[in-house]
Amino acid sequence: MAALIHSIQQFAPSFDYEIIAVDNASDDFDERSFRADFPDVKLIANTDNLGYAKGNNQAFEIASGDFVLLMNPDTRVTEGAISALVEFMELHTDACAAGAKLLRPDGKIDKSVRGFPYPAAIAWEFMGLSKLFPHSRKFGAYRMTYFEYNEIAEVDQPMGSCLILSGKTLKEIGPFDERFPIFFNEVDWLFRAKQAGYKTYFLPQAVVIHEGAASTKQVKRRRMVNESHDSLIRFYKKHYKGRVAAPLYYFTIVCITLGRYLRG
Repeated sequence: MAALIHSIQQFAPSFDYEIIAVDNASDDFDERSFRADFPDVKLIANTDNLGYAKGNNQAFEIASGDFVLLMNPDTRVTEGAISALVEFMELHTDACAAGAKLLRPDGKIDKSVRGFPYPAAIAWEFMGLSKLFPHSRKFGAYRMTYFEYNEIAEVDQPMGSCLILSGKTLKEIGPFDERFPIFFNEVDWLFRAKQAGYKTYFLPQAVVIHEGAASTKQVKRRRMVNESHDSLIRFYKKHYKGRVAAPLYYFTIVCITLGRYLRG
């Protein structure tokens, strides 16, 4: 987290901003040292791991800006990234969110944009059609394997590792659903925002370095796979049960369940 905060301070935007840090009882977090090193940062130090959704909701409650920029502790901003995101949101009043271009430390693109997990998109993924036809907008709809990451584009769900949200939209549709503690909380929020008529964008000129998986690397792979698939099933129950044909709904659930065991 310290590297992220130092990068924000190094490439600070010209406008007023505040930093809110949330720690979910990390084993390697020293609260006393943190407060000494960053006295101007608002710190929420939880005594238990309350999950990503709850932690962000705690920050939303005390945030005072027109926009909220979510950043994982394994990210670092580059020059002009924060300003680019805010200026874009100010100019696009129809936007609920915008995602940055994430790069790995070696400079490779972190493929961070996906489509919403619609039933057909998940079916194509399960059947391997996205790998057979990676440039197809139809068969690659979920992982967006055709996406080029070099132009501003309206998208469904940029990765929450660096995602700016409209404070106005947060007030309108509410905070993250805490039934999605680790995965799919931002997906659910962006889906709700789209249903309310808002748009989400990808912004390539806002570049952020992403180490990747720092918040989950100490947790066993099986647990993360299970939680990811459980969250996707919760997403389906919330948004699709009773709204799509029963055979399609249950076929998708089967695909997700089988995918859990194949990945494990």
